Amino acid sequence: MVAVAAILGNIVLVYGANGFAGSTSEDNGEMMLKTCGWQPRWQHGWQRGWERHGFIEVSEEYKENVINIAKSDKDMQNLLNGGYNITGVRPIITTKVDAKGNVVMKATEAIVMLQKDTTGNASVWVNVEEGKVTRIVILTRTVIEKP
Repeated sequence: MVAVAAILGNIVLVYGANGFAGSTSEDNGEMMLKTCGWQPRWQHGWQRGWERHGFIEVSEEYKENVINIAKSDKDMQNLLNGGYNITGVRPIITTKVDAKGNVVMKATEAIVMLQKDTTGNASVWVNVEEGKVTRIVILTRTVIEKP
């Protein structure tokens, strides 16, 4: 569990350090935590940390559709040919409330998670509605051990 927390912490730091156009490091860290299923916990109107919510079951058809869109991208093909393997598909679910108070949830985007041995991870962001890859984030780790 400590190793998972350390890896998640490093990923959040890398996301926060790299930044996305028009956003702050704090926004990027929050985005990564939400991507991993963590949500802010509120108490008396104040944010009191983060908590993990339950898993969402994703149909095989949705996964296959997302993976097929991702595989049609040249950079994704290069990652797969370079030794990366697909390890999961994480939907990004948006929730909208209309004027009448109806709530609609939809997974219009997803992240395809990739791993290469113990040296690299990649996240491929897919816009399902437009049928295209919108972003690829590659994290690599190099360890130099000295006697």
